[in-house]
Amino acid sequence: MHQVLGEAEQAAVRQAVLDHRPCDVDLGGQLWTRRLVGELIAKLYRVRLTEVGVGKYLKRWGLSFQRPDKRAVEQDPEAVRRWHEETWPAIRAKVRRDGGEILVADQVGIRSDQVTGRTWGEKGKTPVVRRSGNRFSLNAMSAISTRGRMHFMVFTESFTAEVMCRFLDRLAGHFDHRVHLVVDGHSAHRSKKVRDWLAAHPDDVELHFLPAYSPELDPDELVNADLKHSLPRQHRARDQAELVAETSRFFRRRQRQPHIVRGYFGGPHVRYILDEDPMSF
Repeated sequence: MHQVLGEAEQAAVRQAVLDHRPCDVDLGGQLWTRRLVGELIAKLYRVRLTEVGVGKYLKRWGLSFQRPDKRAVEQDPEAVRRWHEETWPAIRAKVRRDGGEILVADQVGIRSDQVTGRTWGEKGKTPVVRRSGNRFSLNAMSAISTRGRMHFMVFTESFTAEVMCRFLDRLAGHFDHRVHLVVDGHSAHRSKKVRDWLAAHPDDVELHFLPAYSPELDPDELVNADLKHSLPRQHRARDQAELVAETSRFFRRRQRQPHIVRGYFGGPHVRYILDEDPMSF
Protein backbone atom coordinates (compact mmCIF):
# COMPACT_ATOMS: atom_id res chain seq x y z
CA MET A 1 0.00 0.00 0.00
CA HIS A 2 1.33 3.40 -1.00
CA GLN A 3 1.56 5.53 2.14
CA VAL A 4 -0.10 8.90 1.48
CA LEU A 5 0.36 9.87 5.11
CA GLY A 6 3.76 9.97 6.79
CA GLU A 7 4.48 7.91 9.87
CA ALA A 8 4.06 10.90 12.22
CA GLU A 9 0.75 11.84 10.58
CA GLN A 10 -0.50 8.26 10.85
CA ALA A 11 0.45 8.12 14.53
CA ALA A 12 -1.41 11.39 15.18
CA VAL A 13 -4.61 10.19 13.50
CA ARG A 14 -4.46 6.81 15.26
CA GLN A 15 -4.09 8.50 18.65
CA ALA A 16 -6.93 10.91 17.91
CA VAL A 17 -9.25 7.99 17.13
CA LEU A 18 -8.27 6.22 20.36
CA ASP A 19 -8.44 9.29 22.61
CA HIS A 20 -11.43 11.20 21.25
CA ARG A 21 -14.95 10.81 19.90
CA PRO A 22 -15.83 12.34 16.51
CA CYS A 23 -17.93 15.00 18.25
CA ASP A 24 -14.87 16.05 20.26
CA VAL A 25 -13.21 17.21 17.04
CA ASP A 26 -16.32 18.82 15.52
CA LEU A 27 -17.18 15.92 13.21
CA GLY A 28 -20.40 14.87 14.96
CA GLY A 29 -21.37 11.50 16.36
CA GLN A 30 -20.11 9.29 19.16
CA LEU A 31 -18.53 6.45 17.18
CA TRP A 32 -15.77 6.33 14.61
CA THR A 33 -16.51 4.98 11.12
CA ARG A 34 -14.20 4.79 8.13
CA ARG A 35 -16.02 7.80 6.65
CA LEU A 36 -15.45 9.90 9.78
CA VAL A 37 -11.81 8.85 10.06
CA GLY A 38 -11.45 9.93 6.42
CA GLU A 39 -13.02 13.30 7.28
CA LEU A 40 -10.58 13.68 10.16
CA ILE A 41 -7.64 13.01 7.83
CA ALA A 42 -9.01 15.53 5.34
CA LYS A 43 -9.51 18.09 8.09
CA LEU A 44 -5.99 17.66 9.48
CA TYR A 45 -3.94 17.09 6.33
CA ARG A 46 -6.20 18.01 3.35
CA VAL A 47 -5.86 14.51 1.98
CA ARG A 48 -8.94 12.74 0.62
CA LEU A 49 -9.00 8.96 0.93
CA THR A 50 -11.59 6.39 -0.08
CA GLU A 51 -13.21 4.38 2.70
CA VAL A 52 -11.28 1.35 1.43
CA GLY A 53 -8.06 3.33 1.79
CA VAL A 54 -9.00 4.45 5.29
CA GLY A 55 -9.78 0.84 6.17
CA LYS A 56 -6.32 -0.25 5.10
CA TYR A 57 -4.76 2.37 7.36
CA LEU A 58 -6.96 1.31 10.29
CA LYS A 59 -5.94 -2.30 9.81
CA ARG A 60 -2.29 -1.31 9.56
CA TRP A 61 -2.65 0.60 12.85
CA GLY A 62 -3.95 -2.52 14.62
CA LEU A 63 -7.51 -1.19 14.97
CA SER A 64 -10.71 -3.18 14.40
CA PHE A 65 -14.42 -2.39 14.20
CA GLN A 66 -15.91 -3.26 17.61
CA ARG A 67 -19.03 -2.84 19.72
CA PRO A 68 -18.00 -0.27 22.39
CA ASP A 69 -18.52 -0.66 26.12
CA LYS A 70 -20.64 2.01 27.79
CA ARG A 71 -19.45 4.05 30.77
CA ALA A 72 -21.46 6.34 32.99
CA VAL A 73 -20.34 9.93 32.63
CA GLU A 74 -20.47 10.15 36.45
CA GLN A 75 -17.77 7.50 36.83
CA ASP A 76 -14.60 8.77 38.51
CA PRO A 77 -11.53 7.43 36.64
CA GLU A 78 -9.34 8.18 39.66
CA ALA A 79 -11.57 6.02 41.89
CA VAL A 80 -11.35 3.20 39.35
CA ARG A 81 -7.56 3.56 39.29
CA ARG A 82 -7.41 3.39 43.11
CA TRP A 83 -9.59 0.29 43.05
CA HIS A 84 -7.24 -1.51 40.67
CA GLU A 85 -3.96 -0.31 42.13
CA GLU A 86 -4.71 0.07 45.84
CA THR A 87 -8.03 -1.25 47.15
CA TRP A 88 -8.19 -4.59 45.36
CA PRO A 89 -4.55 -5.53 46.10
CA ALA A 90 -5.15 -4.60 49.77
CA ILE A 91 -8.18 -6.91 49.94
CA ARG A 92 -6.16 -9.74 48.39
CA ALA A 93 -3.32 -9.19 50.85
CA LYS A 94 -5.69 -9.21 53.82
CA VAL A 95 -7.26 -12.48 52.72
CA ARG A 96 -3.86 -14.12 52.30
CA ARG A 97 -2.73 -12.88 55.69
CA ASP A 98 -5.84 -13.63 57.73
CA GLY A 99 -7.54 -16.35 55.70
CA GLY A 100 -11.10 -16.18 54.47
CA GLU A 101 -12.71 -15.99 51.06
CA ILE A 102 -13.66 -13.25 48.61
CA LEU A 103 -17.13 -13.16 47.05
CA VAL A 104 -18.67 -10.55 44.77
CA ALA A 105 -22.38 -9.84 45.20
CA ASP A 106 -25.15 -7.92 43.46
CA GLN A 107 -28.93 -7.67 43.46
CA VAL A 108 -31.22 -7.88 40.45
CA GLY A 109 -34.89 -7.24 39.72
CA ILE A 110 -36.95 -9.51 37.45
CA ARG A 111 -40.28 -8.53 35.85
CA SER A 112 -42.87 -10.81 34.33
CA ASP A 113 -43.18 -8.60 31.23
CA GLN A 114 -39.45 -8.57 30.53
CA VAL A 115 -38.49 -9.76 27.05
CA THR A 116 -34.85 -10.37 26.13
CA GLY A 117 -33.05 -12.13 23.31
CA ARG A 118 -34.14 -12.65 19.69
CA THR A 119 -36.62 -14.84 17.82
CA TRP A 120 -37.18 -15.80 14.18
CA GLY A 121 -39.83 -13.93 12.25
CA GLU A 122 -40.89 -12.84 8.77
CA LYS A 123 -38.57 -10.33 7.12
CA GLY A 124 -39.87 -6.80 7.39
CA LYS A 125 -42.27 -7.66 10.25
CA THR A 126 -41.30 -7.35 13.89
CA PRO A 127 -42.40 -10.50 15.79
CA VAL A 128 -44.91 -9.92 18.58
CA VAL A 129 -44.52 -11.64 21.95
CA ARG A 130 -47.86 -11.79 23.73
CA ARG A 131 -47.75 -11.44 27.49
CA SER A 132 -50.21 -11.32 30.32
CA GLY A 133 -51.51 -8.01 31.59
CA ASN A 134 -51.06 -9.47 35.08
CA ARG A 135 -47.63 -8.03 35.82
CA PHE A 136 -45.53 -9.08 38.78
CA SER A 137 -41.90 -8.97 39.83
CA LEU A 138 -39.33 -10.22 42.28
CA ASN A 139 -35.77 -9.56 43.34
CA ALA A 140 -32.72 -11.72 43.92
CA MET A 141 -29.33 -11.38 45.54
CA SER A 142 -26.38 -13.54 44.55
CA ALA A 143 -22.72 -13.83 45.51
CA ILE A 144 -20.05 -15.68 43.55
CA SER A 145 -16.40 -16.65 43.97
CA THR A 146 -13.69 -17.65 41.52
CA ARG A 147 -13.81 -21.12 43.07
CA GLY A 148 -17.14 -21.54 41.32
CA ARG A 149 -19.29 -21.10 44.40
CA MET A 150 -22.63 -19.35 44.18
CA HIS A 151 -24.97 -18.31 46.99
CA PHE A 152 -28.35 -16.70 46.35
CA MET A 153 -31.60 -15.52 47.87
CA VAL A 154 -34.85 -14.85 45.99
CA PHE A 155 -37.38 -12.50 47.60
CA THR A 156 -40.57 -10.71 46.60
CA GLU A 157 -40.21 -7.53 48.67
CA SER A 158 -38.05 -4.54 47.78
CA PHE A 159 -34.33 -4.68 48.42
CA THR A 160 -33.79 -2.98 51.77
CA ALA A 161 -31.29 -2.96 54.63
CA GLU A 162 -33.37 -5.63 56.38
CA VAL A 163 -33.17 -7.88 53.32
CA MET A 164 -29.42 -7.29 53.08
CA CYS A 165 -28.97 -8.29 56.72
CA ARG A 166 -30.98 -11.44 56.06
CA PHE A 167 -28.73 -12.27 53.13
CA LEU A 168 -25.64 -11.67 55.28
CA ASP A 169 -27.06 -14.01 57.94
CA ARG A 170 -27.57 -16.74 55.38
CA LEU A 171 -24.20 -16.17 53.76
CA ALA A 172 -22.30 -16.27 57.05
CA GLY A 173 -24.03 -19.54 57.94
CA HIS A 174 -22.33 -21.26 54.99
CA PHE A 175 -18.76 -20.47 56.07
CA ASP A 176 -16.53 -21.24 59.03
CA HIS A 177 -14.18 -18.38 58.10
CA ARG A 178 -14.52 -14.68 57.29
CA VAL A 179 -16.13 -13.68 54.01
CA HIS A 180 -14.84 -10.58 52.25
CA LEU A 181 -17.90 -9.43 50.31
CA VAL A 182 -17.47 -6.96 47.42
CA VAL A 183 -20.62 -4.95 46.64
CA ASP A 184 -21.67 -1.74 44.93
CA GLY A 185 -22.66 1.45 46.72
CA HIS A 186 -26.40 0.73 47.05
CA SER A 187 -27.89 2.64 49.97
CA ALA A 188 -28.95 -0.63 51.65
CA HIS A 189 -25.32 -1.80 51.68
CA ARG A 190 -24.24 1.39 53.45
CA SER A 191 -27.19 1.62 55.84
CA LYS A 192 -26.87 1.84 59.63
CA LYS A 193 -28.61 -1.53 60.03
CA VAL A 194 -26.01 -3.22 57.86
CA ARG A 195 -23.18 -1.41 59.64
CA ASP A 196 -24.62 -2.58 62.97
CA TRP A 197 -24.86 -6.15 61.67
CA LEU A 198 -21.23 -6.05 60.55
CA ALA A 199 -20.14 -4.65 63.90
CA ALA A 200 -21.93 -7.53 65.64
CA HIS A 201 -20.33 -10.13 63.32
CA PRO A 202 -16.71 -8.92 62.86
CA ASP A 203 -15.40 -12.43 62.21
CA ASP A 204 -18.12 -13.38 59.73
CA VAL A 205 -18.33 -10.76 56.95
CA GLU A 206 -16.37 -7.68 55.90
CA LEU A 207 -17.80 -5.44 53.17
CA HIS A 208 -15.75 -3.77 50.44
CA PHE A 209 -17.27 -1.23 48.04
CA LEU A 210 -16.69 -0.94 44.31
CA PRO A 211 -16.20 2.55 42.82
CA ALA A 212 -19.46 4.32 42.03
CA TYR A 213 -20.98 3.90 38.56
CA SER A 214 -18.66 1.00 37.73
CA PRO A 215 -20.79 -2.09 36.99
CA GLU A 216 -18.14 -3.28 34.53
CA LEU A 217 -15.90 -4.08 37.53
CA ASP A 218 -18.52 -6.44 39.00
CA PRO A 219 -18.59 -10.01 37.62
CA ASP A 220 -21.92 -10.64 39.33
CA GLU A 221 -23.46 -8.29 36.74
CA LEU A 222 -22.84 -11.14 34.27
CA VAL A 223 -24.89 -13.43 36.53
CA ASN A 224 -27.76 -10.95 36.28
CA ALA A 225 -27.46 -10.81 32.50
CA ASP A 226 -27.34 -14.61 32.32
CA LEU A 227 -30.46 -14.86 34.49
CA LYS A 228 -32.44 -12.37 32.41
CA HIS A 229 -31.38 -14.08 29.20
CA SER A 230 -32.18 -17.58 30.48
CA LEU A 231 -35.60 -17.04 32.06
CA PRO A 232 -37.59 -16.25 28.87
CA ARG A 233 -36.20 -19.41 27.27
CA GLN A 234 -38.12 -21.42 29.85
CA HIS A 235 -41.94 -21.34 29.89
CA ARG A 236 -43.35 -17.92 30.72
CA ALA A 237 -44.33 -17.64 34.40
CA ARG A 238 -48.05 -17.11 34.88
CA ASP A 239 -47.81 -15.71 38.41
CA GLN A 240 -45.25 -14.57 40.93
CA ALA A 241 -44.92 -18.02 42.52
CA GLU A 242 -43.91 -19.52 39.17
CA LEU A 243 -41.42 -16.69 38.58
CA VAL A 244 -39.87 -17.34 42.00
CA ALA A 245 -39.62 -21.04 41.18
CA GLU A 246 -38.04 -20.43 37.75
CA THR A 247 -35.54 -17.94 39.18
CA SER A 248 -34.59 -20.31 41.99
CA ARG A 249 -34.13 -23.15 39.49
CA PHE A 250 -31.75 -20.99 37.48
CA PHE A 251 -29.56 -20.30 40.52
CA ARG A 252 -29.61 -23.94 41.67
CA ARG A 253 -28.61 -25.04 38.19
CA ARG A 254 -25.67 -22.64 38.20
CA GLN A 255 -24.65 -23.86 41.65
CA ARG A 256 -24.17 -27.29 40.05
CA GLN A 257 -22.12 -25.72 37.23
CA PRO A 258 -19.04 -24.20 38.91
CA HIS A 259 -17.26 -23.97 35.56
CA ILE A 260 -19.91 -21.48 34.40
CA VAL A 261 -19.68 -19.51 37.64
CA ARG A 262 -15.91 -19.29 37.25
CA GLY A 263 -16.48 -18.10 33.69
CA TYR A 264 -18.26 -14.97 34.94
CA PHE A 265 -14.83 -13.75 36.06
CA GLY A 266 -13.37 -14.08 32.56
CA GLY A 267 -14.87 -10.93 31.06
CA PRO A 268 -12.47 -8.29 29.71
CA HIS A 269 -13.08 -5.83 32.58
CA VAL A 270 -13.36 -8.21 35.55
CA ARG A 271 -10.40 -10.37 34.58
CA TYR A 272 -8.29 -8.33 37.01
CA ILE A 273 -9.67 -10.64 39.69
CA LEU A 274 -7.89 -13.54 38.01
CA ASP A 275 -4.53 -11.79 37.64
CA GLU A 276 -3.13 -14.21 40.19
CA ASP A 277 -3.93 -17.83 41.00
CA PRO A 278 -7.74 -17.83 41.40
CA MET A 279 -7.50 -20.64 43.95
CA SER A 280 -5.27 -18.55 46.23
CA PHE A 281 -8.17 -16.89 47.99
